[in-house]
Amino acid sequence: MQREQQHKLMDEMFSPITQQILPASIEERLELYTQRNRLEDEAKKYKIIKEKFLNYRQFTCKLIQGKTQVIPSYALCYSTLPRKRTQGKIEFTCKDVFYFNRDEIKFITLAHFNTLANTYYNSVKELLFAPPPFEKELSIRNIITQNPYDLSPLIVIENSITSKLTLHLDAKVYEDTKEKLIII
Repeated sequence: MQREQQHKLMDEMFSPITQQILPASIEERLELYTQRNRLEDEAKKYKIIKEKFLNYRQFTCKLIQGKTQVIPSYALCYSTLPRKRTQGKIEFTCKDVFYFNRDEIKFITLAHFNTLANTYYNSVKELLFAPPPFEKELSIRNIITQNPYDLSPLIVIENSITSKLTLHLDAKVYEDTKEKLIII
């Protein structure tokens, strides 16, 4: 009830199918307390502090070419759409980034993603089920956008597309707090 009144997301109850460790997730907390236990066993001094940050959770991402053809796609973290759905087409390309004609959406191919991430994914489906760490995704986003505050959708696709596209993206960005371990 308190979360509803504060309009807070119960994000610790979500675990992505990707098994990616997300900020302020149960998995991240387990890692923190495992590290704390190790420090206690080693008799090292530490302090756990709280910090505020901008959190992100993605619920769905679906890219449709034409009217019905679903295209495998992967939205990088902090990709948001104000209305959860938009239609348009790729207008131009610059430095291996494809720019959509609406909602500041950018696309990159899997090959370009692999180059930036120094990875070897063979398909977007493989990327969907075994993505790189969250922090690496953030650094890739920053390389492409050159703006740490950019929230526009950044979508990985297998190949460039020239026909009409519909993007369904349901994601939420919100202020949150998390614990951080500092070794003294």
